[in-house]
Amino acid sequence: MVIVFVLLALAVLVGGNWYVWRRLFRDTTRAPGAVRRAGAAVVVGGWALAVGALVAERAGAPFWLQRTLGWPGFLWLALCVYLLLAVLAGEAVRPLLTRLPARRRPTADAGTAAAGATATGTTAASQVSPADGKAGADRSTVTVGPDRAATDPATDPAPTPAPAEVSRRLFVSRVVAGAAGAVAVGTVGYGTYGVLRGPRIKRVTVPLAKLPRAAHGYRIAVVSDIHLGPVLGRGFTQGIVDTINAAQPDLVAVVGDLVDGSVRDLGPAAAPLAGLDAPSYFVTGNHEYFSGAAQWVEEVRRLGLVPLENARTELPWFDLAGVNDIAGESEGQGPDFAKALGDRDPARACVLLAHQPVQIHQAVDHGVDLQLSGHTHGGQLWPGNLIAAAANPTVAGLDRYGDTQLYVSRGAGAWGPPTRVGAPSDITMIQLASTHA
Repeated sequence: MVIVFVLLALAVLVGGNWYVWRRLFRDTTRAPGAVRRAGAAVVVGGWALAVGALVAERAGAPFWLQRTLGWPGFLWLALCVYLLLAVLAGEAVRPLLTRLPARRRPTADAGTAAAGATATGTTAASQVSPADGKAGADRSTVTVGPDRAATDPATDPAPTPAPAEVSRRLFVSRVVAGAAGAVAVGTVGYGTYGVLRGPRIKRVTVPLAKLPRAAHGYRIAVVSDIHLGPVLGRGFTQGIVDTINAAQPDLVAVVGDLVDGSVRDLGPAAAPLAGLDAPSYFVTGNHEYFSGAAQWVEEVRRLGLVPLENARTELPWFDLAGVNDIAGESEGQGPDFAKALGDRDPARACVLLAHQPVQIHQAVDHGVDLQLSGHTHGGQLWPGNLIAAAANPTVAGLDRYGDTQLYVSRGAGAWGPPTRVGAPSDITMIQLASTHA
């Protein structure tokens, strides 16, 4: 089944790229040549960079190589998505443009030629004398125009296509291809700008029945999926820290997928986290287990954050707990809800940090009041939200499961392409509200 799936995925990938190349390069040119070859080189080269960037990141290649391949390779992935979508959308417009009536304007040369043809035919007819008899009649039939003689229909060559029809088809292909390219580039450019600009604060109020009146208005800054790596680095982290500090939360919750790489390569990029003003807590995400989770737990502890590895801390007004990500099961470090929540006082409100929204079901079983998660990126690249919805109970925002509420952040960064479309990045300021206030 795995082999069948891989072959099917490759067939879709190759077919999709051939279709994009055909519409953008083959259908917009009259014959094979440099433009078609250049288009093929761009498509193949872009995918070579993309695959190289993915492999280099996962294989722990030298960091300079990861950065060299990362920008063009990951951006190509995003561009391919929207080129394909734009070209597909163009199929709906293409028939309408093709059927528009062509406006034919007679040129001066055409008018002169028509007049000449009339004059020549008249002159030829007037030159036939009665003495010529049948031969004269034959000659008058032959000279029907200035350039060619009448021929037997049986031997007349097939008519060539009208130049106007060929140019119309080519013109429509070029218009649709140009519009598709402009839309794709514009979409990716704006989505990349949104990521590099940095996340904005999103404010959400969450009422908790067990929260004491004294804690009404308590604020938790939720930041997830920063994804420091070959593209997003130290400057990006510093912007996040400055944004959080300016909002003045009571507590900071970093709910996983902080990094895509080793402490050796990305330690300097994560260093600004030491500047967080409020007490800060951290739980692992699945990408930490691709990057050396144990080393990163120690690194964030060194930076002043408190890792909650299947652990709980009792704050003055509620319990704050955290569980490891599901990906830790491969290393014997998976989530342990019983360890984190088993012996707590159920009369106290409990806030749980868990990277993946699918962990909500165990949270419900253990009487958690609010789970804070990330992981989905809100889909990151539309229509990726549809795929994310198939794999997660909640893609983004606040939801309720029985007596437990779940809040899913869209995340502060981006994985792969540093681009977001339809899912802007955010740092969520959760304001807890007591129902007794």
